[in-house]
Amino acid sequence: MQAIRQRAFGGPEELRIEDVEDPHPHDGQVRVRVAAAGVHLLDTVIRRGLRRGPLPLPRLPMTPGREVAGVVDESGDGVDPGWVGRSVVADLGAASGGYAELALARAESLHAVPQGVTADQAVAMIGTGRTTLAILEVAAPTPDDVAVVTAAAGGIGTLLVQALCDIGAMVVGAAGGGEKAALVRRLGATAAVDYSLQGWQDAVRAAVGDRSVTLALDGVGGEIGRAALELLGVGGRLVMFGTAGGRPTELSANDLYQRGITASAAIGARILERPGGLRPLEEKALRSVADGRLVPVVGQALPLADAPAAHAAVESRATTGKTVLLP
Repeated sequence: MQAIRQRAFGGPEELRIEDVEDPHPHDGQVRVRVAAAGVHLLDTVIRRGLRRGPLPLPRLPMTPGREVAGVVDESGDGVDPGWVGRSVVADLGAASGGYAELALARAESLHAVPQGVTADQAVAMIGTGRTTLAILEVAAPTPDDVAVVTAAAGGIGTLLVQALCDIGAMVVGAAGGGEKAALVRRLGATAAVDYSLQGWQDAVRAAVGDRSVTLALDGVGGEIGRAALELLGVGGRLVMFGTAGGRPTELSANDLYQRGITASAAIGARILERPGGLRPLEEKALRSVADGRLVPVVGQALPLADAPAAHAAVESRATTGKTVLLP
């Protein structure tokens, strides 16, 4: 089979397509013939050799990729043979191996792909959709909210905009560039602003009129995250879910006291130690796309050999929605 192999930590050029031996499942595993593999910002962090979270860096050489959808074509001992021939999606966890034509997955990680859901949609929801629902659990939005979403054209952002619109909240999406802002408008946002332009905060204030921003969902951090915080009115909530801008949002206890706001992080320890684990969120995410309540935006679907280009695009924030590889 062909797979992307990484033999050293570094830039996207370290990802090379190679011919390798076909893997075969061990006890408790299945083999998935991969139809779509998700590309995640965390994949790029690991590729550079930067540790994030409690997991150690992988041993090299390795095949990246933690999200796969495809068809089970072989099962190991102790696995229900009924999985063979079924369309599935799975998070491979720390084992990775998804950027390949064939990938091994633990049987307990499998979800049957609902009827009518494509492989790229399934792979978007198993990770990005799951995280979106975890963010919404923390944010607890209501129809009365006036919400600002940063990185609104990203994989998580596009789902957050849809979910907030669905409950009837006023939504202002903030994204980098006119094309991204246009996508956010098409998703149903009340307004969309380009945060690469000076004065984008004033554009948000103009969009909400005499109402106060009650909820800021921030996936960028840095100056953008700080600007989103400063848009909140008294009693507003800041929920952080990423640092796409390269560093966390700076805030202090004085911000909480003087502005009368609350701040929380929806990822990191909070999601890793979520009571009940992540599987219920994965199941809910797949149901949401099957029911048509959430439709993941797949902005780029690239051949497996283009994994370096996919990583470069994700790191430069040039993508919209979810990026996937198609072996």
